[in-house]
This record gives sequence, structure tokens and C-alpha cells, in this order.
Amino acid sequence: MKEEILGDKHKKQVGIMGGTFNPPHLGHLIIAESVGSQLGLDKILFMPDATPPHQTPKTAIAAKHRVAMVQRAITGNEHFALETAEVKRGGISYSYDTMMTLKQQHPDTDYYFIIGADMVADLPNWHRIDELTKMVQFVGVKRPGYSVQSRYPILWVDAPLMAISSTMIRRRVQMGCSIRYLVPEAVIDYIEKEGLYRDQK
Repeated sequence: MKEEILGDKHKKQVGIMGGTFNPPHLGHLIIAESVGSQLGLDKILFMPDATPPHQTPKTAIAAKHRVAMVQRAITGNEHFALETAEVKRGGISYSYDTMMTLKQQHPDTDYYFIIGADMVADLPNWHRIDELTKMVQFVGVKRPGYSVQSRYPILWVDAPLMAISSTMIRRRVQMGCSIRYLVPEAVIDYIEKEGLYRDQK
């Protein structure tokens, strides 16, 4: 079955988990682990964005902090790695531009772009989406209440549902509430050390 789903088995099979990661939490890690194991991918790259094009303006801390937290969150999993292409480029992070660059740098790799079911519905609004779908295989993570129908080729996977969001975590920090068991301990330590989110919503 995997041979039918995945691309050229002579190439590396790599997943991309893009996002703001403000902060990264256990929900991100569970999705990455679920997709990687179900599809037999060689690696999952966590790719923080510089400026997300699909979201309304929100309080986002400096990219250096988000990168540092992702690095701490994925430490210890040999199948997880950090990809800083979008942060290094800066500006609005268009997935088309990023994947074009990565495919040019790594022609020996097939990429699987992981998105939630809520983002699948928004794909028609993505920059150069028709060309992007020819460059990567989109992987949709199923969620209750969201359709698995799309005019674009989506490979759907199941993952444990976690009612955790970065917004909720930021609010809990601001209110002085515990975020233990919502984010990795190393991320909690970093948030406390740097005094992040205390004055943000």
C-alpha cells in the first residue's frame, strides 16, 4: 500500500510541518509523529514561517524565539528536524516559493506537505496553488466537522485529536496558569527563561 501512496522509493520521503509555532505544543508533535509513522516517511521537517500569509495579523514573537522553541520541542526524536528556509528568507512565507527552493536544493527528495482539515478548505486561496500541488503531495489531517472532499489531491491521515492551540497556551501564560503537559518541558523552560507571552494575548 505504501508503494502505491508514496512517490519514488529511491528518493527520500520527507514531510513538511509548517506553521508559526507560537509556541510549538504537543499537538504539533502528535500530528507529525502520526503522519510520519502512517506514511513511513524518512523525516519530518518543522518549518517556522517568517510572516504567515494566510492568517490575520496577530501577536507573533520574534522568529528567533520560535525557532529556538521548535528546536527544543523536537530534540530527542531522530525523525524530526528543523528547517529554517522561510525564516532565513524573511518576508511573507509563500509555500510555493519555499518548496521551489527546497526541491531545487534537494532533487533526491519527495515532499509531503502536512496541513489540517481546516486549511484544506482554504487551499484555493493559496499562492500558485495549482503549481504547488504538482510539486508536493498534500497530506490532510482529519478533524471532526471538516469535509475530506477537495478539488486538489489530498492524502488523508488520522491523528489523535488534541484540543490544544498556541493561542490558548499564550493566554494561559499571561494569566499565570500552568501549561505543563501542553508543551514539552524544554519549551516551558524557554518561555519562562525569556519571559515570553506575559503581556500578550
